[in-house]
Amino acid sequence: MEIIPNFVVFEGGDGSGTTTQLKMLCDRLKNIENFPFFSTFEPTEGQIGKIIRSTLKKETFLQPNTLALLFAADRNEHLDAKDGIMERAKRGEFVVSDRYALSSLVYQGIECGDELPLFINSLFPAPEVTIFLDIDPKIAMDRMKNRSSLEIYEYHEFQEKVRHKYISLIRIYRRNGARVETIDASLSAQEVSDQVWSIVSSLPIFKQ
Repeated sequence: MEIIPNFVVFEGGDGSGTTTQLKMLCDRLKNIENFPFFSTFEPTEGQIGKIIRSTLKKETFLQPNTLALLFAADRNEHLDAKDGIMERAKRGEFVVSDRYALSSLVYQGIECGDELPLFINSLFPAPEVTIFLDIDPKIAMDRMKNRSSLEIYEYHEFQEKVRHKYISLIRIYRRNGARVETIDASLSAQEVSDQVWSIVSSLPIFKQ
């Protein structure tokens, strides 16, 4: 499996805290003098990403296979466009993302079966480290109860499938040479952030 150095990804079910942990990590990185980093997320803010977000918010209705293809197209631009993940990582920037290919293998794998998501995501390199924020879906759903609206995947039955799928695919990722670190996301945000920092700060880019 091809690995992208200087690239870390947060993965986890909805309500696991990926967005929160991305922000907390970036707050730490800002305190390192002259340290080049870039934070990002999927779906992106590009044109394809906007269509995906419209679908997730139930504003647009697409077939599951169509959505799987759009996620892969958005990721391809995210990875290979000018100032994309690959270009930044290669020039020595530290890139951290809220979600990447593993999310598609999980979510679209549940929705439309494994064959299409595996095929269209098979050429995307893996991050140097994937941080999986593992949480009981009941706790995650409780965290989301005050949201003004829920997206198409944000219901308990689906999130149970999401957690099971992540755990299953992570075993395969590790066997194929990818590094995946699991953190108990039911802990406080600060406790999770401290564990994230322990993992991230040991990477080679921080030793230069």
